Formats: sequence, structure tokens, C-alpha cells
Amino acid sequence: MAVLLNTIARTIDLLMIQAYAQMTDDFDPAHVDGAFAAGTAAGAITAHQTLPVNLLWQAIASTFGNARAARSALDLRFLLPIFVGDTVEAGGIALDQSDGTYRVWVRKLEGGNAVEGIARIPVDG
Repeated sequence: MAVLLNTIARTIDLLMIQAYAQMTDDFDPAHVDGAFAAGTAAGAITAHQTLPVNLLWQAIASTFGNARAARSALDLRFLLPIFVGDTVEAGGIALDQSDGTYRVWVRKLEGGNAVEGIARIPVDG
């Protein structure tokens, strides 16, 4: 039987992106200025790439607890932008339970992985 991470889903809204900009002190206009973002290749405001990574940490912590999550490592690729209004779901599946290796992702429910990669979660409690 496959071992899955608990999934965490959120709809990304502008207030979330603005709060993340405040928290990280990253006010790149592609993330906070609609007029500027309209002129970029994305064509609209996009979430910071690291914002959905937090959902992966939440999925790991809700599955294994904060102590194991704090000792985990992620190796990720960023594939698709996340826009205001996108609903995303973070999760993962064990590749090798004996060494704590998981394939992880943040999926846009409207289609495609925005983020994917490997998590290494310590197996020793």
C-alpha cells in the first residue's frame, strides 16, 4: 500500500500574496503590482515561488510532526506560475519508505504541477 503525505489545499488570493510579501520583505512588483505584472510574460500577478513550498512543509508536518518536518530536506523544481485565484494542493507519495524518500508536488487543481521534487524525511521519529 502506498504511503501518502496528508494533502494541504489552499486557494491563493491577493491578500495571501500581500501578506507573504510583508513577511518575506519581497515586494517584487510581479507579485504586488497588477499594472506592472500585466506587462510581464505571466500577464498577471503571480505568487512568490516559495509561497506554495510552505504548503509542502505543512503536508510533511501534518503527516509526521513538526520535529521530523524540521529535519527534512526538499529538492524542488518550479514549473508553473501560480496566479491569484488558483487552488493548489500539496502532497507526496513514498518512493522508499525505508529511507524516507518521497516524491512531492504542489498541483494546480486547474491542471499541472507548479512545483515538484523529492523530500527526504528522517525515518527515526
